Amino acid sequence: MDIFLIAFLVFGLFVLLSSFFTVKQQTAVIVERFGKFLSIRQSGLQLKIPLIDRIAGRVNLKIQQLDVIIETKTKDNVFVKLKVSVQFMVVKDTVYDAFYKLEYPHDQITSYVFDVVRAEVPKLILDDVFERKDDIAIAVKRELNEAMTTYGYTIINTLVTDIDPDIQVKNAMNRINAADREKTVAEFEAEASRIRIVAKAKAEAESKRLQGQGIADQRREIAKGLVESVDVLNKVGINSQEASALIVVTQHYDTLQAIGADTNSNLILLPNSPQAGSDMLNNMVASFTASNLVGESMKTGMRKVEPKKGKNLPSAGHSEEETPESES
Repeated sequence: MDIFLIAFLVFGLFVLLSSFFTVKQQTAVIVERFGKFLSIRQSGLQLKIPLIDRIAGRVNLKIQQLDVIIETKTKDNVFVKLKVSVQFMVVKDTVYDAFYKLEYPHDQITSYVFDVVRAEVPKLILDDVFERKDDIAIAVKRELNEAMTTYGYTIINTLVTDIDPDIQVKNAMNRINAADREKTVAEFEAEASRIRIVAKAKAEAESKRLQGQGIADQRREIAKGLVESVDVLNKVGINSQEASALIVVTQHYDTLQAIGADTNSNLILLPNSPQAGSDMLNNMVASFTASNLVGESMKTGMRKVEPKKGKNLPSAGHSEEETPESES
């Protein structure tokens, strides 16, 4: 009796404990009675009839994410891999449909994503795929919402998180980008060079203008000084012509003195007027002619003197004593 009682108590305790179960937050539990749907239990402590009711399954009510990687071809025949992230959840009021109508929701969502992406991407070239990835994501979300709402799922968002072309295509795109940037750099460098050239030309023009203005001012002051000098010389009885000549001579010697003050000067002063150059050439020609005449006359005199000297020389047959007699 004691053993039977103990076994009965243990069995009764087991049945009592199995009558209670807990449901976590953001989770729904499907309870069936003899294999038939009975109820949906929400979070908290729940009660069921042991051996009659059973927990058929648990449905997650949190937002879930499914990453789908698709390889497809663009309109310009470039193969790309796209990563589409689908965020979805089960609506609390449609737990029955989500549990009983759809066996593998992830496979169902993946199939719809493949279908939409492979219908949209072949219409676009590669550059448009990058620029219009949001349009692709919107098309996927629209198609999924229409299909998955029937099964109790709602699509929160779809994102095209990665677009990965073939490695050779990426290298070509990088080269194009690098060449475009080099072109931009060359344009900026050319523009900077042009600005420097223009600025330098403006600076040189301003320098020449200021230099010319300085020379003009200098000549103006020299002219004023000459006028004052002529006035002073006129007051002491020297007329204007003599005063001008005196000033010119004075400036000439001042210039020579300034040139001679430099010990390392290699300057040679020559006449610089056309008449002076002609006179210098005539003088040089006359000098050469005179030199040639003097040379010719010297040669003629030497030829005349040599025979006379030959008569005065003693012959081989006479002695030195006979020479005076022959001369007499």
